[in-house]
Formats: sequence, C-alpha cells, structure tokens
Amino acid sequence: MMHKTLQDYFEGVATKYLSAVDAELSKSNQHEIGGLVSVGFKEFLGDSVETKHFDCTCVYINDENDSPVVCQHSVSWYDSRRGNPRRSPEFRLYYKSNEVTELMSAGDFLLIAKMKDGSLLVVITPSESTIENQLRSIFQIDDVTGRFKNSAVQGVELVFPVRMLLETIGLTFDDAEPDDEDYLRIILERFPDGFPSTKEFSAFAMETMSLSITPVEAPDEMLINGIEHEEYLFRIYERYLVKDRLLEGFCDDVDGFIRYSLSIQNRRKSRVGYAFENHLEEIFLANGLIFEQGRKAGKITENKAKPDFIFPSFENYHSSEVSSGSLRMLGAKTSCKDRWRQVLSEADRIEKKHLVTLQSGISIDQTNEMKDKNLQLVVPASAQFAYTKDQKDWLYSLSDFIDEILDIQKSKKVD
Repeated sequence: MMHKTLQDYFEGVATKYLSAVDAELSKSNQHEIGGLVSVGFKEFLGDSVETKHFDCTCVYINDENDSPVVCQHSVSWYDSRRGNPRRSPEFRLYYKSNEVTELMSAGDFLLIAKMKDGSLLVVITPSESTIENQLRSIFQIDDVTGRFKNSAVQGVELVFPVRMLLETIGLTFDDAEPDDEDYLRIILERFPDGFPSTKEFSAFAMETMSLSITPVEAPDEMLINGIEHEEYLFRIYERYLVKDRLLEGFCDDVDGFIRYSLSIQNRRKSRVGYAFENHLEEIFLANGLIFEQGRKAGKITENKAKPDFIFPSFENYHSSEVSSGSLRMLGAKTSCKDRWRQVLSEADRIEKKHLVTLQSGISIDQTNEMKDKNLQLVVPASAQFAYTKDQKDWLYSLSDFIDEILDIQKSKKVD
C-alpha cells in the first residue's frame, strides 16, 4: 500500500495560541480571526472583494475526554476594509458561535488548515495538551506564540501512527487504492458471509502481507505494518458491506439506521484493540517468548483482573516458588488517555509493569506520573515521533521489551 503525504490532503496550515480577543466572544470584534494573510492564507482563501464562504469542520479536543467535540458550519472570508479606498485590504475570517467556540479559552492552541477539498479545518486544544504536542510534531512546528505561524505539509508520510492521530480529530483517509479490487475478491472468497472473528481476520491479514522483514529482525516495524495492513483490508470489506446495506435502504426506519451506524462505530473500536493483541501475540511467538494472555478462560490475577499478557504464565505468577523478579506483565492499549492507570492494579506481585501503546505522543506530566507509578511505556519506534528527547530516552521500543523478556528467560531458564 502506497503511503500518501500530508500534502495530498492539506494545502496550508497555520497555528497560534488564542488571545482573549480571539477566544472570548464578549470581547471579540464580531467573532473574527485576523492575521492569516501574514502566513500566506490569501493564496488559499483568495483576495476577492466579494465575501467568500467555506465549509468548516471545527474540533475541540482535550486529554480528558475520549471523543472530540466536532461541528460543521460555514465561515466567511472577507475584507473588513471593503468600501474604504484609502486603506489597504484587511482580510479576516468570520465565524459564528458554535459548540466548539463555546469551549475555547484564551491561551488554547489553535490550528487552522485549508484542505485540498476546499474546506477548512479548525482544531482547538488546551495548551501543552497531548494533542498539541502531537500536531506540532506532525506539522513540524517549533514554537507557538500569539501570532500565526505557517507550518509544513511537505514530505510527511501518512504512515499508520500519523493517520491514527489525525483520525482522532475527525479526519478520514479512506481513499480507494489500486489494489482494492484484487483484495476485495480475495476477501469475498475467504469470508463470503461477512466479517469473521477478529482472530481469523488478523491471521488473514498476516497471510496477505508483502514481507521484506521478519518479526525477529524488526518487531517494531512488523507490528505497525501488520496493523496497518489489517486496517486497510478491514476498510475495503467494510466499505463493500456498508454500501450493500445502504443500497437496500432503511425506508422510514430511522432508529434502524441509527442502530446500524452505531454498530459500525462499535465494531471499529472493539476490533482494533483485539487486532493489536493478535499481532503482538504472533510477534512474541516468532521471537520465542513464553507467555499467556488474560483474555483466555481462567487466566486471572488478584481481584479477577485479566492482564493482557503475563510472562511466562499465570501458573508461575500464582506460584510462591517463583520469584517476582522473573515475572512480567504487559498491558496493551492502542491509545492511553487516562486508561493507562487500569494496568496498575492488574498484577500486584509485579512491581514494575509495562504498557505497550500505538499512541504517538503523551504529555510529559503523564509520562512522569507513569515513572512515579513504576510503569514502563513501550511504543513502537515509528510511533515515537511526537515524544520529547527526554521521553524517548526513557521509552522502550517493542524490540527493547522483547530483549528484556528473552534475557529473563535465559537467566531463569524459563521453558
């Protein structure tokens, strides 16, 4: 699958911290944002004397909530000095109050993007939030002030960790690829009656990957490539099934349509977590790791907790003859938010716990808290781009984690 770049979707991007005039509607001059001309947005939005209107997706996202607040509305680009021939044009972006603007505050991080489809994207998040750090890394933004600064869209590939991040703010990257029809034919031959179990579909994804690496040589790359390929296959099949269902129609069954829409969302959310564990399992097996998974029947620790992975086994974990130093547990979460704390109580015997995630960037405050709680974060190498240098020095890659388990197995002669 060919990776597209930011430039395939974005024409221009600008960022700043909101001032009181920008954010507080009671102080705002007719709900306007100025300063975009200085960072080249006249090239994207035009310099016509006539007011131009753009469809706009507004997003507010913070570290506390799982889902962003998203609304669609129209914004206007106009010359505020129109009709005054003695003064040069001054273009401003006019917006109406909406669910997102009601949440924003002075000091929040603002990103405005002109998209290739002609629309605008506005993202607002509290300063120093995880999403700010992630967006600044993707768009290569060194410093942010109260004045707009333009940002890079050239040369950044939309690899899976980058796409995953941008999808959290409501963007979709579901374009057709040249190989779609060939893969759909193979999928329909294998699974003619709809989606199989996640385990079966993960196995199918691994079978159909074009491999130039092995899980032993490059476990980090293998994990990302495997999940990305499965996601690609899943979207091909989902698009086919959804299109087929929509062609059947819902007539006046509005509740039925809503239920169907929710079922699609729920399937996406639950599937990706299981797929993550499936690919980890195969990589661990290929590397000769000895482990058991908590999702299997009867595999529990204290308080009936079910850690995602225990090394080497739950039997060893419960045996008083096995030292705690030879035990490890690994939680697996595609994204952390505040859920990372759940793993802290899943294996009391193990003092230092590990958590693997695909989340490309977590706030310094959160990683400092993880250190204090004796939790080691594991992030595939290509997903570490949004972490600071100090954070990267502390992070484990998946390869680092595998090496640690192999060292324990050799020193303790685990089999």
